[in-house]
Amino acid sequence: MCRQLYNAALQERRDAYKKAGRTVGFYEQKRYLPEIRAELPEYKHIHSQVLQNVIERVDLAFKGFFRRVKAGQKAGYPRFKGKGRYDSFTFPQAGTTGVKLQDGGRRVLLYGIGSVKVKLHRPLEGKIKTATVKREG
Repeated sequence: MCRQLYNAALQERRDAYKKAGRTVGFYEQKRYLPEIRAELPEYKHIHSQVLQNVIERVDLAFKGFFRRVKAGQKAGYPRFKGKGRYDSFTFPQAGTTGVKLQDGGRRVLLYGIGSVKVKLHRPLEGKIKTATVKREG
């Protein structure tokens, strides 16, 4: 789901520049997220901050591209993400709404997903503020 949103946001930016010669920014794309969630039921169960982070990733890709162009470095245009190229998503404010430890730290409750086993390599100290969930293997 996140990969599809990333690719759609990237396509929107490309189309806006090709057709109208204008750029689309982070806040403009972020403004449409409630409409997307209303129209597409598969996005309703995904935390809003996760979706905002996907748009932020597109924005960071473009900022990096333009920074390298300006510096005269080799700059690759942001690419669409294939099936195996988008392996993580982030809860920017995980501690308040997105992520909770369960079962003595052996499981994590993820908003919209459910309970997932986790391997902690060391005990967690403090509060979880941001959490990135990554698929490996």
